[in-house]
Amino acid sequence: MPDLERLAVEHSARAAESPHGRSAHLVLHDGVLRQTVIALTAGTALDEHTPPTAGSVQVLRGRVSLTIAGRRVELSVGGLEPVPQERHGLLAHVDSVVLLTAVTA
Repeated sequence: MPDLERLAVEHSARAAESPHGRSAHLVLHDGVLRQTVIALTAGTALDEHTPPTAGSVQVLRGRVSLTIAGRRVELSVGGLEPVPQERHGLLAHVDSVVLLTAVTA
């Protein structure tokens, strides 16, 4: 298995260099299961999008908010939250790295 700490360091650096302030790496793709490391610089957001069938977000570094219908659910290091089953986004309050686990079928 990949080293998540190494990936967090690597993709934090890539996000810092990116004009979009983000970097992602697909860690695991096994049938309908996908796990992705996503690094975001402070203030960077992933726009609202349609949810997968099921999933979770775990914060590996930093502090983020899931944005859902005008409200926010804040998460910090170690926080784990199910992906809402409605349109949602993600906002990094500080430089952050999350592990997104998604079931796509």
